[in-house]
Amino acid sequence: MDQPTRGFPPSPTDTDARLTSPQWVHGRFRNKVAAPPTVSRENRTTLWDFFFNKPKDTVPHGTIPVQAITRADLDAAPDHSLWRLGHSTVLMKLGGAFFLTDPVFSKRASPVQWFGPRRFHAPPISIEDLPPIRAVILSHDHYDHLDKTAIRKLAPKVQDFVTTLGVGQRLIRWGVPAAKVHEFDWWQEARVDDVRLVCTPAQHFSGRGLRDGNSTLWCSWVIAHGDRKIFFSGDGGYFDGFREIGQRHGPFDLSLMEDGAYNAAWPYVHMAPEQSVQAHVDLGAKVMLPIHNGTFDLSMHAWFDPFERVTALARQQGVRLATPRIGQRIDIGDPPPAEAWWRGVDPA
Repeated sequence: MDQPTRGFPPSPTDTDARLTSPQWVHGRFRNKVAAPPTVSRENRTTLWDFFFNKPKDTVPHGTIPVQAITRADLDAAPDHSLWRLGHSTVLMKLGGAFFLTDPVFSKRASPVQWFGPRRFHAPPISIEDLPPIRAVILSHDHYDHLDKTAIRKLAPKVQDFVTTLGVGQRLIRWGVPAAKVHEFDWWQEARVDDVRLVCTPAQHFSGRGLRDGNSTLWCSWVIAHGDRKIFFSGDGGYFDGFREIGQRHGPFDLSLMEDGAYNAAWPYVHMAPEQSVQAHVDLGAKVMLPIHNGTFDLSMHAWFDPFERVTALARQQGVRLATPRIGQRIDIGDPPPAEAWWRGVDPA
């Protein structure tokens, strides 16, 4: 078992750690396995269809059920509680403190709020009503995972931002105090009070503009406290890294596993539900909670397809599944049985 460090890596203002990373090659980060050249051509075709040939069922026609959360609810909740706030934004109570993953609260996952993927539902709690956050845990810099407006609003109530190489420099440019920002390479780890955080590999990509592709690193995270251990997938395609993470840091009580925004042209950067379930099995996780779905229209599949397919697959393979409503509290060690809440959203 790897031994965690007690402190954080140096502030990104002290040194550009990207330059010494094994993942940094010729001025860009790269995956362990490169995608074939045909992928870029397929992506161009898919992008055209995304904007001009979109099926109607990629967005819900009814109302997504959201269970509102109050500050009093959070304060009164027992330790090892978890709330899914939407997409890949998850709030956890560990050691009496709150940890928040990939916070996105804006109406659109886009560089502008007048165009781009629009939310299906409001967040179950506002940033203003959140309690102090011990740490924000960031997987990468795509707009549906890194919300600039949310980061700026959160900054005064967040003690630490824990992220990957290069992303921390973005946060500092946005006004987050450098002392709060901590960048990690794959397999680096630290303790935040009694919570152990391990930055683990993922197979994805990064960038927020036309010229900054792969200038920042992407990752998944191991989050452990006491006898509870969670895996947060971030984004990524299926790769053998899940088995290695499971061997080095598993088994897990809960996998927060990407299951949404997939496409046949994107196997190297997003998993289909079949691969999401296999990744969960590779990790040796007890319960799978599908994320990266139900909030934004980011692909060509029906908005409910990730839930339906993963439910059928879990049943076939004997995988225990958790599908809480947005805002519903669950116990990390013993989530309630899966509920097919999405089936009541669209009119019959």
